[in-house]
Amino acid sequence: MKNILKWTILPVMLLLASVVSGADIPYLTGRVNDNANIMNPETRQMLSDSLKAHEDRTGNQVVVLTITTLGDDNIEDYANKVFNEWKLGQSGKDNGILIIVVPDDRRMRIEVGYGLEGALPDLLASWIIQDVMTPRFREGDYDGGIIAGVKSVIQTLDGEVLTEGVESEEPASEKSDFFNSSAPDMPLAQRILFGAFIFGIIGLFTFIGIVTPGQGWFLYFFLIPFWAMFPIIIVGTNGALVCLITYLVAFPTVKLLLKKTKWYEKAKTDLRTKGTASVGGFTIGGSSSGSSWSSGGSSGFSGGGGSSGGGGASGSW
Repeated sequence: MKNILKWTILPVMLLLASVVSGADIPYLTGRVNDNANIMNPETRQMLSDSLKAHEDRTGNQVVVLTITTLGDDNIEDYANKVFNEWKLGQSGKDNGILIIVVPDDRRMRIEVGYGLEGALPDLLASWIIQDVMTPRFREGDYDGGIIAGVKSVIQTLDGEVLTEGVESEEPASEKSDFFNSSAPDMPLAQRILFGAFIFGIIGLFTFIGIVTPGQGWFLYFFLIPFWAMFPIIIVGTNGALVCLITYLVAFPTVKLLLKKTKWYEKAKTDLRTKGTASVGGFTIGGSSSGSSWSSGGSSGFSGGGGSSGGGGASGSW
C-alpha cells in the first residue's frame, strides 16, 4: 500500500514542481518553433526557408520561438536560458539571435548573441519590437508581425536600412527631406532624444580632439566610423553622409585655425614643459601615451576588462 501511494504521489509532486518553477525550455526542433501554435503552416515553412537561406549565406543563426505563457519567469531571464541551452550561433562567433513571442503574456523579446550586438544593437532591436511587430500583434496578426520582425532582423544583419514599420500619419509633403532620408520611422520626440544622446557623446569627443594639441589627431581618425554609422539611426543614410562629410572637413579646418591662436600655442607649450595645460576650464594632462582630461583634479580610472551578456530588447502589446 505504501509503495502504491509513493508511486502515485511522486508524479503529482513532480508535476506541481514543474508548474511552480515556471516554463520549461522546449526542445529545439528547427529554426521556427511555434509551440504556441499561433502561425499558419505556410508561414512557418516560409520563415524556416528564409532563415535557412540567411544562415547558409552568412552563418548567422536566427531562431523563432513561440510559447503560450512563461508562468512566473520574466522574459529576459527565460530568453537568456533558452538561448544558452540551445547554443544558438557558431562556436567562437556567438552569431545567434532568438526571437521569442509569448501570446498569453503579451510579451516578446529579441535576444542577441555577443557576436551580433554590433550589427543589431539594443536600440534597433527595440525599434523592431515597438514599431514593426507590436502594431500587428495588437491587431491579432501574429503571422504578419513575426514575418515583419524576422525580415527586419535579416535586413539589419545584412546592413540594409530598415523600411518596414508603422506608416506615419503626417503627410509626406510636410516632412523635412533631411529627416526623411531613409531614416527609421520613429516619432519626432524620440528621434530628438536619441539624437541628443548620440550627438552629445560623439560631439564631446570631437570637441576634445579639436582643442587638444597634438594627440587630437588620433581622435579625428578614431571618430570617423562613429560619425559614419551612428547618425543613420537619427537622420537616415543621406543625413549620415552629410554629417560624415561635414565632420571630415570641419574638424581639420577648425583645428588648423585654432593652431594660430595664442591660447592653443600656450597650451601646447605648457603640455611640453609642465605636463598639463588648461583649456576652457578643463585640465589636459600629458603622458607618454597621449592626453587625459579632467575638470578639477586628476583621476586614474579605467575599466576592468569585463563583458556583458543579455543584449537585445523586450516589449509588450
